[in-house]
Amino acid sequence: MERVKIKKTPFNAVHHLLGAKMVDFAGYEMPVQYKGINHEHEIVRNKVGVFDVSHMGEILIQGKEALSLIQKITSNDASKLFPGKVQYSCMPNDTGGIIDDLLVYMISQDDYLLVINASNTEKDLSWIQGQNSFDAQVSNISDSISLLAVQGPKAEQVLQKLTDINLKDMEYYTFTIGELAHIPNALLSATGYTGAGGFEIYVENRYAAHIWEALFEAGKEEGIEPIGLGARDTLRLEMGYCLYGNDIDDYTSPLEAGLGWITKFNKDFVHSGFLKIQKEKGVSKKLVGFEMEDKGIPRHGYEILNGNHEIIGTVTSGTMSPTLKKAIGMGYISVENSAVGNKIFINIRNKPTKAIIVALPFINVK
Repeated sequence: MERVKIKKTPFNAVHHLLGAKMVDFAGYEMPVQYKGINHEHEIVRNKVGVFDVSHMGEILIQGKEALSLIQKITSNDASKLFPGKVQYSCMPNDTGGIIDDLLVYMISQDDYLLVINASNTEKDLSWIQGQNSFDAQVSNISDSISLLAVQGPKAEQVLQKLTDINLKDMEYYTFTIGELAHIPNALLSATGYTGAGGFEIYVENRYAAHIWEALFEAGKEEGIEPIGLGARDTLRLEMGYCLYGNDIDDYTSPLEAGLGWITKFNKDFVHSGFLKIQKEKGVSKKLVGFEMEDKGIPRHGYEILNGNHEIIGTVTSGTMSPTLKKAIGMGYISVENSAVGNKIFINIRNKPTKAIIVALPFINVK
């Protein structure tokens, strides 16, 4: 059997140079940590950190009926977009599950950028092409784009040194295309996956080394540091953000996942009829957050039990929260057991361990 060759981002050499611990993630060799997950988590919450997220997929949809195709394949209402606006959405499959969650960028009337999860790039591309009965062109540009997430309360301060774009005026989930660190046509997006504020930067691969050096030079005073995927996971989990493959997948519906706010029934989309019925009838399970009251860390796949130690759900994500200094998790649970404040048990190594359902997000950020 032929071994699949692991991919590398344009920043791979600098990760090794900085002594990062590297892992195979979504078919890429990626840094999971540099100095330690807790340390890196605190850097992003309090200062500014840089994530290499170049493994993410980028798909262009262009042409006269680009919007029509996007409206068919995504659950959110993309007609609300305008040039410079970003929208969080998901792609439902034909059985009511989720093919992927994604960001939709409207560049112009006939020009959209879809940013998708790395592990799903080929699956998503095939699905979109299969749904394309419109006058729209679909292009995979993932391998030509470098993507950095600059996150934290001092991110704006650092980036403002590198551009004339007025970052303070950029609203959340908007973007602009302009000059950044003397790089022409950089896409600068007021988005992120940490809840700590900041931006994401898309540049052509040939500018990768330059943008990395420029960022770390500009951020010296602010204590800028590189951040690995380990802290990215703890940061997103504290915010209750879903991770594809853990909290959402082909077998979970957006309504079960608490993503009703991006599921709009004022239009038809793939399997929207099924989801509309599900909304009217109500779901039987839902994604909840919980905090551990006893010692123990919940992990993906662990059983969730009620007071009689009967199985009522499954853990999808869990970690020790660096901010709260306690173990937290998310999981699907039967609706009748899902109320905030409800006492539950997590089956950790065959030992029922006390937990309590809490409202998401786990932490409040400014």
